[in-house]
Amino acid sequence: MLVNSKQGHLHVMSRERELISQLLEASTNAKSITQLHSFLLRCGLLTAADCFFATRLVSSYAKFTTSTLARNLFDEISQPNSFLWNAMLRSHCRAQQWVETLRLLRRMAAKPSDLDSFTLPIALKACAALSELRHGRTIHAVAIKKDFYHSDMYVAAALVEMYAKCSEMGDSIRVFEGLTESDVVVWTAVVSGYQQNGDAEKAIAFFSRMLVEKHAIPDPVTLISVISALGQLGDRHRGRCCHGFLLRMGFFHDISLMNSILNFYSKMGEVTLARKLFETMHETDVISWSCMISCYAHNGEPIAALRVYKRMIEKGLQPNSVTMVAALQACSLSCDLPEGRKLHELAIQKGFELDKSVATSLIDMYMNCSCHEEAISLFNRLPKRDAVTWAATIDGCAKNGFANESLRLFKAMLFDEVYPDAVTMVKVLAACSRLAVLYQALCLHGYLVRSGFSFKVYVASALVDLYSKCGSLEDAVRVFESSFEKDVVLWSSMIAGYGINGLGYKAIETFECMVESYTRPNSITFISVLSACSHNGMLEEGRRIFGSMINAYGVTPDSKHYCIMVDLLARTGELREALNLIEEMPMPTDPHVWCALLSGCRSHQDIEMGDLVAQRLLAVDPSYPGYYNLMANLYASGGKWNHVEAVKRFIKERGMRKIPGYSTVEAGNEIHKYLAGEKIHQQLELVFDLFKDKGRS
Repeated sequence: MLVNSKQGHLHVMSRERELISQLLEASTNAKSITQLHSFLLRCGLLTAADCFFATRLVSSYAKFTTSTLARNLFDEISQPNSFLWNAMLRSHCRAQQWVETLRLLRRMAAKPSDLDSFTLPIALKACAALSELRHGRTIHAVAIKKDFYHSDMYVAAALVEMYAKCSEMGDSIRVFEGLTESDVVVWTAVVSGYQQNGDAEKAIAFFSRMLVEKHAIPDPVTLISVISALGQLGDRHRGRCCHGFLLRMGFFHDISLMNSILNFYSKMGEVTLARKLFETMHETDVISWSCMISCYAHNGEPIAALRVYKRMIEKGLQPNSVTMVAALQACSLSCDLPEGRKLHELAIQKGFELDKSVATSLIDMYMNCSCHEEAISLFNRLPKRDAVTWAATIDGCAKNGFANESLRLFKAMLFDEVYPDAVTMVKVLAACSRLAVLYQALCLHGYLVRSGFSFKVYVASALVDLYSKCGSLEDAVRVFESSFEKDVVLWSSMIAGYGINGLGYKAIETFECMVESYTRPNSITFISVLSACSHNGMLEEGRRIFGSMINAYGVTPDSKHYCIMVDLLARTGELREALNLIEEMPMPTDPHVWCALLSGCRSHQDIEMGDLVAQRLLAVDPSYPGYYNLMANLYASGGKWNHVEAVKRFIKERGMRKIPGYSTVEAGNEIHKYLAGEKIHQQLELVFDLFKDKGRS
C-alpha cells in the first residue's frame, strides 16, 4: 500500500488514496477523524506540496463543526490551493463563524486566482448572515469580473439571497432579471427573499410566475417558503391546496416540508388538521413534536400540549430549546408550576437555562404562576438580556402587583442601553396605568414621541387607557383625536375612558360615532360600553346595548358581559331581574357574577335574596375570603350582628386572610406605596402632609 519516495516520505498509490478518502468520508465522529489525522502525520503524508489529504481532513472536521482543529491544520499549510481554501471557508461557515469566514476570505483575496465559483457562494452566505451589504457588493463585482454571474446558478442564487437578507429586494430582483437563464434554485431564492422580508403576496406571485413561465417543478425548499408566506397571509384555502399539491408531487416523505405544513396549520388554529397530519406522518423528529406541542399551546389547549410533550419524552426523543419554549408556554397557560419546575431542571441539565428564548419562557411561566421572586432571580442571573426578556419581566411584575418595580426595571433597561420596541412600551404603559401616576405618564408619552412610537395605533390605545386611569381625560381625548388611524381597540379604550371618569353619556356617544365610522364593535367594545353604563347607572341604555349585541352586531355575549349586566341591574335595584339573567346564562356561572349580585343585595339591604345568593356563590368558590367579608357587610347592613360574628368566626377558624389593599402617592418624581392601615412607612409624615395639601387645594 505505502511506498517510499526519494525524499524519505511515504506516498500512497491512487487506489490507497481513495481508500483513505472513503474512511474520512465515512467517519461518524471527530475522534475517528483525529485518529486518521494522526496516522497521516506518522506516515508523513501531510506535506506543503500535496494538499490532497489536508483538504479532505479540513472538510471532514467541518462536518462536526470542529473548526479549531481544521484551522490549526490549515495554518500549517504554507501554500494552500483553492480546494483547501474553500474547505476551510466551508468549515467556518458550517460552524456559523461568519466574521472569521470573511477574515479568511480577505486573506484569500490577496491571491485572486484562488477565488472560484465555489468560494463566492460561501462568502455571500457569510455576508447575508451578517447583513454585510458593502462586502456583498464587492463580491458581486468579483463575480461579474470573473464571469461567474451568468455562468453559475449557485453564485447567482447566492447573490439573490444575500441582497434579500440585507433587505435590498430591489437589488435582488435586478440580479434575477439580469440573468440569461435561471433554474429552480434562483427562483426559490427570490420567493424566499420576499417571504423573509414580509412581502408574502409578492412571494406567492413570484411562485406562480415560476410555475407558468419556467414550467419548473418546485423543490421542497421552494414549497417551504411558499407555505411560510401563506402562513403570513393567513390564507387557509391556498395552504390546504399547497398541502394537496405536495402530496400529489410525492413529497410526503420530506420531513422538513411536512413540518412546515404542520406549523402552518398551527398558526391558522387548525388543531384538528394538525393532529391528523401529525398522526399520519411517515416519520417524525423533534421539530415535528415541538410543532405539535406549540400548536396545542398557542390554541388554548395547554393540557393537551403537555400530554404530547410527555409522549415525546416516553419515546426517547430529547427536547431542544424550541421544544422547551413550547412546553413552558403550556405550563404558563395552565399555571402548572410543578411541571414548569421539572422543565426548569431539565433546562439546567441540558444547558438551556440561559438561552434567551428558554429563559424568557421560564420567567413568563414563573410570573403567571405568581412566583415573582423566582422569575426575578432567573432574570438577574442572565448574562445578556434582550428587549423581549426585559418586556416579559416588566409585564410579569405589573401583573403580579409590582407595577412600581416594572417602572424601575424599565429605567434599568434604558440604563443598560437596551431600547424597547413599541410592544414593550405598551407593557410599560400598562404597568404605569396600574399605578395611575400622571407625571410618569407624561414622561413616558414624551419618550414615545421622541422614539417615533406614538403614531402606532396600539400605542395610542395604551396611552388613552393610561391617561383615563390617571384621571386626565383631556390628555386621553387629545391622543385619541390626534390619531390618524382609529381601530376597534382605540375606540374601545376611549369609550372605557369616558366610563371610568363618570361620563357615561359621552361613552355611548363615542360608541355611536364608532358605529357610524364603519368600525365594527367587538367583544371588548361591548365590555367598555356596558361598564360605562354600569358605573353611571344608565339602565335603559345598558339593556338596549346588551340586547343589540347578537341582533345588530353578531357578537355573542360571554360571562364578562353577563357579569357587567348583572352589576348594572344590581346597582339600580333590579335584583330579581339580575337573578333571572344569571339563571338564563347559556354558560356555567362564575363567582364574579354572583359576587356582583351579592354586592347589590348589600347596597339595597335585601337580606333574604342575599342569603340565597351567598349560598350559590360559596357553592361555586368557597375559598376566597373576600366573599365572606361581603357577606358580613350584608348582615351588618341589616343589623344581623349574630350572623356577622358567625361569619367572622368562620373566617378566623379557617385561617383565611384577605390580601390587604394598598395605595400609591407620587412625590419628588418617585412613587411611594403603602398598605391599608400601615404606620411604619419610612416617610409616613410626608404622605400625611401631601394628603393635607391635596385637601386644602
